[in-house]
Parts: sequence; C-alpha cells; structure tokens
Amino acid sequence: MPPDRLRSIVPMFGGETNYVKTLNAILEYVNDQQPTPDELIGWHRGHFERVSSRDSIQRRIDYLEDVGFIERDGHHWRLGPEGTTYIAEKTTETLLEIMCRRNVGLRSLLYSLVPAPMTIEEIGHQQLKTHTSLGWDPANTDMAKQRANWLRSLGLVHKDGQQYALTDEGRQFVETAVEQWAGSTPQADAPTTDTPTVTTCETTVQARAVDPEFRETVLVQYDKTCPISGVDHRGLLDVAHVLPWSDYPQHRADPTNVLPLSKIHHAAFDRELFTIDRNYRLHVNPDFETDSDLLKQTIVDRAGESVPQLDGNVAPTYLRQHNDSLDWVTN
Repeated sequence: MPPDRLRSIVPMFGGETNYVKTLNAILEYVNDQQPTPDELIGWHRGHFERVSSRDSIQRRIDYLEDVGFIERDGHHWRLGPEGTTYIAEKTTETLLEIMCRRNVGLRSLLYSLVPAPMTIEEIGHQQLKTHTSLGWDPANTDMAKQRANWLRSLGLVHKDGQQYALTDEGRQFVETAVEQWAGSTPQADAPTTDTPTVTTCETTVQARAVDPEFRETVLVQYDKTCPISGVDHRGLLDVAHVLPWSDYPQHRADPTNVLPLSKIHHAAFDRELFTIDRNYRLHVNPDFETDSDLLKQTIVDRAGESVPQLDGNVAPTYLRQHNDSLDWVTN
C-alpha cells in the first residue's frame, strides 16, 4: 500500500524561491556525511542567518523524513528512498514527481491556475475547497504561500505583483499531467465505500480517465453535481470536455474547457444530442427523439433554459468553438 499523502507542506530556509536549492544542499550533506541529528541541526544553524530555533529546524527535518528524502539509520541520517531517487538524477522532473505524489494539492493548484492567475487568498480558498482534509484556518495564508513558493522554486509558477501565474514550464506540466497521473491514487477526500467508483464506472462506459486531482478540481466548482441532470454521485459523474480531448490536447487540462456530467448526459453531449451556447442556454438537437422520461425532463423539456452553474466556470469561447461544428445551433 502506498504511503499516505501529506497534507502539510513545509518551507525550506533560504528564501521563498530557493526551496529546491536548499533541499539539494541538505541532501548532498546527508549523502556525504551521514550526520547525527545534532550535526544536521548544527548544519542548518551554520548555513542560514537568523536560524537558531531547534524546533523550527526540526520541523523541516521531520518533513523531509515524512516525504522520504531522508531516514534514520541508528544514530545517523542517510538518504531515504525518495532522496536516493532524486539525488541520482537531480532533475526538476524527478523532484516534481516526488512532490506531487507525496503531497496533497499541488497538481490541483496548477490546474486551477490554467485559466488565470490567482492571489494567495484565492489559492488558499481553492486548496481548502478542493481538499477539505487539509483543514487549516482559512484566515491563515501561510499554508497557501508555502505551496505557491514550492511551485515557484520548481519553476512552474511565478509571482507578478500580488498574483501567482503559471510559467511556460507549468503549462507544459499540466498538459501532460492530466493524462500521465490518471492512474494515481485519488486524494484523501474521495469515498472509500464499496459503492460504484470512478474506476469501475469508467471501465464500464469507457470514459476518459484523468488525473484524480484534475477531476476533483472540476467537481468542486459545481458542488460535485451534474449541472444538467442534478446527479450528485461521484461514481456516476464524468469530466466532459467541451473541445474534444483528441482534437485539442492544448486544452485538456483547462478547467474552463470541462464540466461534470452524469454518464448518460456525457454520452448525449458527445453524440451532439444537446449543447450549451455561449450564453449558457441549453440547445437540443431537433433530431433527438426519446421516450425516456429522464431525458425528456433533463434535456428535451429544458430547451432554451439557462444553466447558471456554468456561468464563470466554462469559457464562452470554448462553447462557441464547439458549436461552430453543429449546423443546428446559432451561436
């Protein structure tokens, strides 16, 4: 069983954009010297001005141990499994994989930054709303800053005034991560019962598998409910792309290009039985005929109705581009 993902991300000494530089120095020292606990405390005091508190230093050492960068070997520290893996290559890609795998929320934050930059307050709100298990005080921005600064140190995010935005490297990461991380362990707030799961339902209907953190990022924007049908069971919801996955890979990881639909409504959307215009009104294909009460109530009888849950969540430009290919829709 994989280790639990960590809810708390701890900053490194040395400045808000130097976390990786400091991590590298610590791991090199541990690898070369196998220091005692007191020696590792002393190393920190000798390398960083105004750093003397044993508790503050120990908190960072504990975090490195929790991630697996270092581990105790009797009375000495040595590299842990993650530290050994990283130090062998010392690439940003390797470190990013470790940090995203071992810490809750980093990938969902990157996905949330795709549409537009965010302030630190918005970052904190996004993290707490998407990952309720984090549980920190919403008024405390320190936790959000630590996450943003780890991503800045990794080169995926930059700060522009009071806002944080993706770098080109950050955008490249999310474009591949949405598919690359599709088989990763769902975040801690996902259900663990024997009721239908995302995996089993996707296998049944062959829906596109995506990174669980991308899926959760989308679901929380809609209170985990299909805006068309009202279905609110996680296992019966898909992440549906407005501009198709295969044709628009550059928009796969954009939360404003997706919406959560029940599996039957996802299939109906992909088969062009209904669509949404740029003013968020529902349009029904005039050739769509059905005897299903469910489909009549949730699609056919709602023709022309507004779907307010989509306003501000789905980009009108994507809806317009999607509808340009439908000869029965007037944008």
